[in-house]
Amino acid sequence: MIIIKTENVKKIYQETEVHVHAVNGVDLEIEQGEFTAIVGPSGSGKTTFLNMVGGLDTPTEGKIVIDNTDIADLKSNELIDFRLNNIGFVFQSYNLIPVLTAKENVEFIMLLQNRSKEERDDRVKELLEAVGLGDRADNKPSELSGGQQQRVAVARALASKPKFVLADEPTANLDSKSTENLLDMMAELNKNENITFLFSTHDQRVINRARRVITLEDGKIISDETKG
Repeated sequence: MIIIKTENVKKIYQETEVHVHAVNGVDLEIEQGEFTAIVGPSGSGKTTFLNMVGGLDTPTEGKIVIDNTDIADLKSNELIDFRLNNIGFVFQSYNLIPVLTAKENVEFIMLLQNRSKEERDDRVKELLEAVGLGDRADNKPSELSGGQQQRVAVARALASKPKFVLADEPTANLDSKSTENLLDMMAELNKNENITFLFSTHDQRVINRARRVITLEDGKIISDETKG
């Protein structure tokens, strides 16, 4: 089942007299359950493309269809609701709320979804245990290592039971051990729960783990390889 489909997606920025094609005609299909990395040099369009797929940025041209919904057709408030209920985000900088505990950070998105307290409590417990942080639920981000904070961010991304997770350079600030632990955990979630992961990355360790590697250069796909 195809969960993400882009057709001739372009993002053009006008800088003085020059038009910069950050993304330049990307056609792509991602199926449910994929573990895919988008790679390429800085400035190749990886993050811009991911942001458009996530509805955080709008294409200049082209279509982005998520689970049969053309997100360009959604009004602003509809797009917010769609992102909330369908897409999980993991950012390079974690983006945790510093005054909230790990539990509260993971729970926050479910509060926005008006989930019951019982459902929130059960889901948070399940997710923090899944990411190996069941005993750190009451710790604030400042009391956690970088690797632990990123695992909280992954748990938060999964809290809404999204259709897929977009991870933009999720290992960029992590040491080798934390990176391996994070990738183990995401691979396990992908395998056991069929959660689709789409990464933007420079990290060879992520690329090695991915089952499909898409290379962007100058905003275009120059290779798309699925590992046997």
